Amino acid sequence: MAADRRTVIENCSIATVDAHDTEYADGYVVIAGHRIESLGAGKAPEDLENVERRIDATGHLVTPGLVNTHHHYYQWITRGLATDHNLFNWLVALYPTWARIDEQMVYAAAQGSLAMMARGGVTTAMDHHYVYPKDSGDLSGAIIRAARETGVRFTLARGSMDRSEKDGGLPPDFAVETLEGALTATEATVKEYHDASFDAMTQVAVAPCSPFSVSTELLREGAELARRLGVRLHTHGSETVEEEKFCHELFGMGPTDYFESTGWLGEDVWMAHCVHMNDSDIAAFGRTKTGVAHCPSSNARLAAGIARVPDMLAAGVPVGLGVDGTASNESGELHTELRNALLINRLGAHREAALNARQALRLGTYGGAQVLGRAGQTGSLEPGKLADLVLWKLDTLAHASIADPVTALVLGAAAPVTASFVNGRQIVEAGRLLHVDEDAIARSTRVEAQRLARIAAQ
Repeated sequence: MAADRRTVIENCSIATVDAHDTEYADGYVVIAGHRIESLGAGKAPEDLENVERRIDATGHLVTPGLVNTHHHYYQWITRGLATDHNLFNWLVALYPTWARIDEQMVYAAAQGSLAMMARGGVTTAMDHHYVYPKDSGDLSGAIIRAARETGVRFTLARGSMDRSEKDGGLPPDFAVETLEGALTATEATVKEYHDASFDAMTQVAVAPCSPFSVSTELLREGAELARRLGVRLHTHGSETVEEEKFCHELFGMGPTDYFESTGWLGEDVWMAHCVHMNDSDIAAFGRTKTGVAHCPSSNARLAAGIARVPDMLAAGVPVGLGVDGTASNESGELHTELRNALLINRLGAHREAALNARQALRLGTYGGAQVLGRAGQTGSLEPGKLADLVLWKLDTLAHASIADPVTALVLGAAAPVTASFVNGRQIVEAGRLLHVDEDAIARSTRVEAQRLARIAAQ
């Protein structure tokens, strides 16, 4: 939308998730072009020019768009498999299938993953893609194309693996890249797609997969590459007790100390899961401002454990929420992770004091933007920030009797999305995607899932 063209949203509750957790019981938001121009209590100013649209948002809560900080889109076409496995056994069961993906499959799976998140309030998404079989096509390009078509703000974490079964890792030998091949392809992806501008729609991070699927050299040289190119770093860390045992046996130290020894702690780093961390680990993350993508549903699905999120927040660790791959979180929806993060953390040591509804919403919005390095542009509703926001309908049977709208959103049933805006452009209307065909995506994902299953069975 042109910078002088305005959309006015009125008569809504607003949770800004700014530094003061400012909220308005009845307020307005003005979007000018691709940015938030103003917001506040009561009615919007009467003298606004070039107002192209006014939205009566009675019965709605407006929040920043949700930010997803960890995912594996390709897994959309392997959902519902290995449902009773822990992480290592689950990986061993599925790697042989994943190693047979191709560009067409990855594109369909990315469409499905993105569509499910976007229709549920995600405006900034990411994908940690690390499976690049030989001669499988342009997988990174396919994922980025799907994100652009859906209309979300996007970070591709260009992953890699070079430690296969013959080297003591978990992936099959034919499923990994060489050290040089991974680094070269990652650098090429950054140079082709990464946009460092304020309103960037596509960014790229350097993202070797995990300590048990990459060599020490790939971790160390990957960190050096990311810093030379000025991009962020992402990987899996401290997900299970088996991983901790693996690190001690192979490297003589725990995951956090190993990551620190390879240059993988810092403000430009975020890691997925971080379930099994002791006080020293959490202190190291807090001291270095290393971020965490908390994935409560996946951690429960794989029986990994409960991440110490309250302790991380108390130590100053940036924490966001992640769906994780949909082979370990079949719903693929981030808005349900608000509720699950609150509930699962209350099963931990802090019990009912672990998290409240507003802390959960902050994890899913501003916390996620911090983790992706974009808190200056999105993650809260403030004048000058990008117009990434969601209108949640809270006046139906599912929520109407809950007086507090934030509590209704977080603890109630999954709330319908009436409208979702990214960069000032609407991408969802009444729960349906505006720029892609959901029904066609559903059909193509089913076809590609069946094709992959046939290939893997041969």
